[in-house]
Amino acid sequence: MARIDYAVGGQNPPHTHPRATEIIFVTQGTLEVGFVTTNNKLFTRFVTVGEVFVFPRGLVHFQQNRGHGPASVIAAFNSQLQGTQAIATTLLAATPPVPTDVLAKAFRVDNEDIDAVKARFQ
Repeated sequence: MARIDYAVGGQNPPHTHPRATEIIFVTQGTLEVGFVTTNNKLFTRFVTVGEVFVFPRGLVHFQQNRGHGPASVIAAFNSQLQGTQAIATTLLAATPPVPTDVLAKAFRVDNEDIDAVKARFQ
């Protein structure tokens, strides 16, 4: 279990837990939460104090404070070794780096665009 605090506009960026399902219980504020299925369908909603939301194991998901004050949750996992892989960091700050042309083709942008974004992760 973990407590996560969010400033106004704060975010737990898109990430995944390869070995666990996650459930959050909102103790303060309002969050927009969501996950993307393996069919690339986004499920999202707003959750407030006293509500829960479940993120299925292995799916990319996020939380963002959309309220006007701080927010917090208690998160629990069904594994003590859930693993966490942040999507942007994984792709843009890997060592050694993922080749720029691979990412450019995947995101359908120019190599220069990828290099510019990669520079922000160093």
